[in-house]
Amino acid sequence: MSILLNKNTKVLIQGMTGRIGSFHAQEMVDYGTNLVAGVTPGKGGTKHLDRPIFNTVKDAVNETGAEACIIFVPAAAAADSIMEAADAGIKYCVSITDGIPAHDMMKVKRYMLRYKKKIK
Repeated sequence: MSILLNKNTKVLIQGMTGRIGSFHAQEMVDYGTNLVAGVTPGKGGTKHLDRPIFNTVKDAVNETGAEACIIFVPAAAAADSIMEAADAGIKYCVSITDGIPAHDMMKVKRYMLRYKKKIK
């Protein structure tokens, strides 16, 4: 039984139109994840795997009500993607990106202090 997420949780993918994002998006759809949108800057207004693509996480959240995201972006963009998700109101964020510089993650940790911690 899931504590934080369930089959109804609306999920978006940052980097959905890339090679890795596309692969995992298809796997998620096949396994029944409620994938509502993707975010790829510059590709907003298009569709990928029958899901709308937005330029920003904020636009995607406003249109779809997404509350969770998974990030498939290069290491150089991962920290900004995490902070963008937090600013857009995403409650749960997963990044599988390998090789994110430690200094970037220190910035993310400090940035996240502005948001109240929820204990569940």
